[in-house]
Amino acid sequence: QMDIFSLSSTHYSHTSPFSANILTGKPHPATTSATAPPITLSLKPSPEPDNPPPSSLFSGNVRRPNTHKPLKTSPSNSTPPNPKIPSNPLKNLVSPTDTATNTSQGLTNKLWLTSKLSPPPPPPPHPRQETISEENEIRVSNNSGSDDLPSIEFRQEGKIFVGNLPHWIKKNEVAEFFRQFGPIKNVILIKGHDDIERNVGFGFIIYGGPTAAKSAMKAVEFDGVEFHGRVLTVKLDDGRRMKSKSEERARWVEGTDGMEYRSKWHEERDGSRSEFRKILETQPENWQAVVRAFEKIKKPSRKEFGLMVNYYARRGDMHRAREAFESMRARGIEPNSHVYTNLIHAYAVGRDMEEAMSCAGKMKDEGIEMTLVTYSIIVGGFAKVGNVEAADQWFKEAKERHSTLNAIIYGNIIYAHCQTCNMDRAEALVRQMEEEGIDAPIDIYHTMIDGYTMIGKENKCLVVFDRLKECGFTPSVISYGCLINLYTKMGKVSKALEVSKMMKLAGIKHNMKTYSMLINGFIKLKDWANAFAIFEDVVREGLKPDVVLYNNIITAFCGMGNMDRAICTVEEMRRQRHRPTTRTFMPIIHGFARAGDMRRALEIFDMMRRSGCIPTVHTFNALILGLVEKRQMEKAIEILDEMFLAGISPNEHTYTIIMHGYASLGDTGKAFEYFNKVKNEGLELDVYAYEALLKACCKSGRMQSALAVTKEMSAQKIPRNTFVYNILIDGWARRGDVWEAADLMQQMKQEAVQPDIHTYTSFINACCKAGDMLRATKTIEEMEAAGVKPNVKTYTTLIHGWARASLPEKALRCFEEMKLAGLRPDKAVYHCLMTSLLSRATIAEEYIYSGILRICGEMVQSGLTVDMGTAVHWSKCLRKIERTGGEITEALQKTFPPDWNSYNTLHAISDLEDNDDGSDIDVDEDGVYYDTDIDGDNDNHDGNTSFDNRLQF
Repeated sequence: QMDIFSLSSTHYSHTSPFSANILTGKPHPATTSATAPPITLSLKPSPEPDNPPPSSLFSGNVRRPNTHKPLKTSPSNSTPPNPKIPSNPLKNLVSPTDTATNTSQGLTNKLWLTSKLSPPPPPPPHPRQETISEENEIRVSNNSGSDDLPSIEFRQEGKIFVGNLPHWIKKNEVAEFFRQFGPIKNVILIKGHDDIERNVGFGFIIYGGPTAAKSAMKAVEFDGVEFHGRVLTVKLDDGRRMKSKSEERARWVEGTDGMEYRSKWHEERDGSRSEFRKILETQPENWQAVVRAFEKIKKPSRKEFGLMVNYYARRGDMHRAREAFESMRARGIEPNSHVYTNLIHAYAVGRDMEEAMSCAGKMKDEGIEMTLVTYSIIVGGFAKVGNVEAADQWFKEAKERHSTLNAIIYGNIIYAHCQTCNMDRAEALVRQMEEEGIDAPIDIYHTMIDGYTMIGKENKCLVVFDRLKECGFTPSVISYGCLINLYTKMGKVSKALEVSKMMKLAGIKHNMKTYSMLINGFIKLKDWANAFAIFEDVVREGLKPDVVLYNNIITAFCGMGNMDRAICTVEEMRRQRHRPTTRTFMPIIHGFARAGDMRRALEIFDMMRRSGCIPTVHTFNALILGLVEKRQMEKAIEILDEMFLAGISPNEHTYTIIMHGYASLGDTGKAFEYFNKVKNEGLELDVYAYEALLKACCKSGRMQSALAVTKEMSAQKIPRNTFVYNILIDGWARRGDVWEAADLMQQMKQEAVQPDIHTYTSFINACCKAGDMLRATKTIEEMEAAGVKPNVKTYTTLIHGWARASLPEKALRCFEEMKLAGLRPDKAVYHCLMTSLLSRATIAEEYIYSGILRICGEMVQSGLTVDMGTAVHWSKCLRKIERTGGEITEALQKTFPPDWNSYNTLHAISDLEDNDDGSDIDVDEDGVYYDTDIDGDNDNHDGNTSFDNRLQF
C-alpha cells in the first residue's frame, strides 16, 4: 500500500486575513467604514527627553500633529504616486455594497474557461483625499496617545533612579544613605560589561513595605544632594528599563531578536541558530547531526524548539517530540499554535490519536486558536488509523470554524473514505470541493485511483487517470504506480508490464515501490522466473534493495522451495545493514512447516528471536498454517498450546486456520468447536471463518448444515463472495445435484458476483456427474463468452464426464482441443483419458487403439509414471485386449513404476479378481485416477490463497 499524502512542515502556510481576502475578493469582516479603508503611514513620534519631569508622565495634554487640508486640483494636474512607495493592498477591497455582486460571480470567476473569456471587473473608485487626511489625523492621534501608556504599565511603585554615582561605590554604602527615607527592598547597581567590579555610575533603589511610594517621593526631594563628592540625580523610575527588558524578552521568545548592536554572545548564538537551520535543510536524515546542532544553541527560542518538534514529528518519533515540547515549557516559553500543531503531527504520524486529542484539548483550554493546518493533520491522522467517524467529525468542525477550506484537508477526508471503500462519499466530497472553487491537486487523483483499486473497478481507475492528463497534470511515477498496483492486485501482470513500458516511453524511471509491486504480482502468479528478472532489473538500475524488496525475494525463494537461498538472502540483508523483520522470517518458517520439517522451522524461529524480532501471533500462525496444509493437526494444536504458554492470545485468524484444517479432513464437529471459540472469546467473525464451516459441511456431505451456515451469514450481514459460492456449488456437485448448482449460478448473477474459473469448473463437474453433457458443453461456451479461459482442470473434468458417458471418442476430441488451446496435459488428464480408452478397447475401433498408443508415447516423453494401483487396474484391462501381450501391452508397461514385475502383478491381479468377483473396478471413484482437486481438496479452489496472503502480508 502506498500512503499518498504525508503532511510535513512544508505544507504549513499561515496566510494573513488580508492576503486571503485579496485572493477571494471579499472585504475583511473587521472593515466597518464604507467610505474608504485606513491607510498606514510611517510616522515617527518625536523622541522624549532623557529626563522628563514626573508630572509629564501623568499629563493629559496629548501632542497632535498638524493637519494640512489638501488643495483641490484638477484631474489634468494630478501627479502619479511615487513608484517607490508600495500601494496599499486595502484599496483593492470592494465596498460592502458590491459584496452581493462579487458573491454571485465568485464561483464563475474561478472556473478556468470563464476566467479567460470574461473581462475582469472595473476597479473600485479612489477614496477622497479629505477622508484619508481625517483618518490620518485619528490614527496618528491614537498612536501618539498610545505611546504614553507603556510608561504607566511598566512603572514600578517605590522605585527611584539614582545617577552620577561614584564608580567604586558598593551596594551597602548606597543602602545606608537612602535608608533614611524608608525601608529598602533592593539596591540595583548597573555593572560595566568590561569591568564587573565597578558600576557605570547609576542604579536603582526599590523601597518596600506599605509606605514604599511615600519613601520614594521623599528620596526624590533630595535630588542634587552631594554624596562622596558627587552631585546625585534622584528621580522616580519612568519604567523605561522594565519596558525595554520586556520587549527584548518578547523578541527573544519569538526568535526575532533585532537588536542593532550585538555582543559576542549574541553573534555566537545567531551563528549556531543559522547552522541548526542549515543542517535541518541539508542533512535531515542525519538525526545525530541535527541534535548536536540544536544542543549548541545557547538559550533556544520558541522558533528553534518548534523546528525541533517538527523534525521529530516528520520522523514519527512522538516521544522525543514530546520531550522537546516539555523542555521548551520548562524554560518558561509558552507554546503557540504552530508548536502545538507540530506536536499533534508527531502523534498523528505515530498513530497515537488519543494523545493527539489530548493536545488539541489543551489548545482549546489555553485559548489557542486551532488553524486549518491543525485540523488537516487531525483529519489525516484519523484517516490513517481507519476512524472515519472521527475524521468526519473534525472535518465538520473545521468547516464551522473556518469559512474557507483548502485542498489538503479535503484530500485527507477523501483519503479516509477511500480507505474504507466508501467511494460514493469520496466522489461527493470531490464534487463539493470543486463547487467551492478549490482546484484538486494531483494527489487527490492518486487517492481516488487507489480507492477504486480496492473495490476492483478498473474502468473507474482508467477514467480518473485520463482525467488527470486532461486537466494538464503530467503523470508521475506515483500515477503510473497506482495503475501497476491495480493490475498486480487483479492478477493482470501483463497489463502492469504495459504500464511499465508507458513509463519508460514517458521518461519516468521506476522506483523501489513500483519494482516491489511487479515482483509481488509475479509471486502471486507463482512466476518465479519473472520475479527474479525484475530483481535483476533493480540491480542493473543501480538501486539498492530495501527491506520490502528483500522480503519479496525471500518469499519467492520459499515459494519455489529453495529454502537455503532464502536463508542466504537474510544474511545478505544483514550485510547491507538492513534489519530483518518478522515478515522476513514468516515465509521461511511457513515453508519449513509446510514441508513437515518442524526442526528447521523452529531453528528459524529461534534465529528470528536472536535477531531482535519478537514473535507475534502472525509468526505462530505461519507455523500452524504450514502444519495444517500438511494435514498434521495434532502438531498444529501443540503449537497453539505453546502460544498460550508464551502469553500470546490467538486471534480469529488462528482459529480460522485450524477450522480450515479440520474442514479439509471433513471433521465437521471440530470445525464447529473452534467456530464457537471464536464467538465465545469475542473475536471478529469474518467471511473466512464461514468459508471454513461451509467447506467442512460440503466435504462431509451435510448440505443442510451448509444452508444453515449461509442463513447465519445473511443474519450477520456478511455478503457471499465468489469463494463461498464455489464451495456450495462444489458441495452440490459432489452429490450430482445439477439443479441446486444451477440455482446458485443464477443467484451469483442476481447478486452481481462474478464467477471465476473455479466456479465454472465446479458447475461442469456437477453437470458431468449428473450426465448432462449438453449443459456442460454450453457452460464451456459461456466461459469463453465471459472472457474466462478453461484451464487444465476444466478440460480434465470434461474428459471425465465423457468417460462416464462411455464416449471415449468425445473425450479424445476434448483432449486434442486442450492441446490446441496451448495447455499442457498433466498426470490426471492422462490417467482419466487412458482409463476411458482401455475400458472401451474391446470394441474393435481403430481410433481407440491409435489413441492408446499415442497417449502412451506422450507419457513416456513427459517422463510420467503411474502408481501401483493404477498399473494393476490397467493390466487387468489389458488382459481383456491382449491376453498374450502385444503392441499396446508393450507401450503401456513403459508407463508402469520401476518396481513392477509380472510375478507380483499376476498375484495382485488374481487377488483383485477374487475380491471383486470378476467385476470391473469402478473408474468413477476419484481415488483411483481422478486427481484434479475438483472436489475441493485444493486450497486454491476455495480461496485459501488469498486467505494465506492476508495472514502473511
